[in-house]
Amino acid sequence: MATIRKRGNSYQIRVSVGYDTKGNHKEQAMTWKPAEGMTERQIEKELQRQAVLFEEKCSRGFRTTAIKFHELAEEWFEQYAKLSLRSTTYERMKQLTHRIYPAIGHLRIDKITGRQLQAFVNSLAKDGANEKTGKPLAPKTIRHNLSFVSDVFSYAVKMDLLSDNPCSKVTIPKGEVKEKQIYSQEEMELLLTRLSDEPIKYKVFFYLIAYSGFRRSEMLGLEWKDIDFEHNIICVRRTSNYTAERGTYTDTTKTKRSQRTLKIADSIMDMLKELKAEQDEQALNCGDKWVETDRLYVKWNGEPMQNGTPYFWLNEFCDKNNLPFYGLHSFRHLFASLLVNSGVDIVTVSGALGHSTVSTTSNVYCHMLQEAQAKVSDAVSNALNFNKKEPEVS
Repeated sequence: MATIRKRGNSYQIRVSVGYDTKGNHKEQAMTWKPAEGMTERQIEKELQRQAVLFEEKCSRGFRTTAIKFHELAEEWFEQYAKLSLRSTTYERMKQLTHRIYPAIGHLRIDKITGRQLQAFVNSLAKDGANEKTGKPLAPKTIRHNLSFVSDVFSYAVKMDLLSDNPCSKVTIPKGEVKEKQIYSQEEMELLLTRLSDEPIKYKVFFYLIAYSGFRRSEMLGLEWKDIDFEHNIICVRRTSNYTAERGTYTDTTKTKRSQRTLKIADSIMDMLKELKAEQDEQALNCGDKWVETDRLYVKWNGEPMQNGTPYFWLNEFCDKNNLPFYGLHSFRHLFASLLVNSGVDIVTVSGALGHSTVSTTSNVYCHMLQEAQAKVSDAVSNALNFNKKEPEVS
């Protein structure tokens, strides 16, 4: 049943539309203003008609644009994100709300302008935006924030709540882009050499990630059924991920092209055989406590290794051996760099990395590719003697 309140020369009509996922009562509202010259009897009759019509529209799922951004965002999470996004992406989006909701969450979606959104985005590029360091947020992080806001507004457009997305008018400020730190070939060779006396599972992990360029989640998702010892082949078929809500869980690869097969060196396959023998012995020692998961990288009882374990172990290892620590993804970047500098074509590099498109590889490793192409040009010039002076004729 609609409730009606007189406000000055107009009337507000409110209709209950149930409860949200947290049990809070939800209402829709509209404002109706009588035309000049209407009698009280005419106003009362038309007001009741407008209330009935509005109530019928709401019962059919009609939404007014009076909804606030945080309310629509929570609906987007429930109706779209939870069903369509990977769990890691969903959780990252949820984490962004702690900064976005205080800024624009209280505003009605039809009142939020491109100018307001630009001011919000600009504030992220100022000192203090990063609560931990007191510095501006990185351009990539700012892009994530704007992308989330844009996704919510795109949902509003699809639901016919808005006609356009105000985020299309927003520009991300140019910030300082730090060059990715990756291990040099010499540093990587030294790091791998220092692993000789370490536990076999960590030795195998870092040798394999260096020689394959696999993502961390792909490494942790490897199972023994993915290893073809006869042909020295490893197949990537799944990932192992972690969120606070779900804990450690198995998921599909990032894209379909991420499912790939790589041929691996004999020496690393021998390490894998050693790891398998050690794991089988550990399973026997654990008896009923052993959890059979078929994973390569596991805890003491066979359960999948936690996602943060390789990162923290490497950090301590580098500190103990006085080696630089650039994180796990630097292994993947070095792998790509070595392929590019060796003259491997971009299509093959893209396939080895499991990128969804070749353009992704080109964009990420643009600088490396340009340097490699310059070397090709120099090599051709030298081979054809273009850079040599013509002999003088006496």
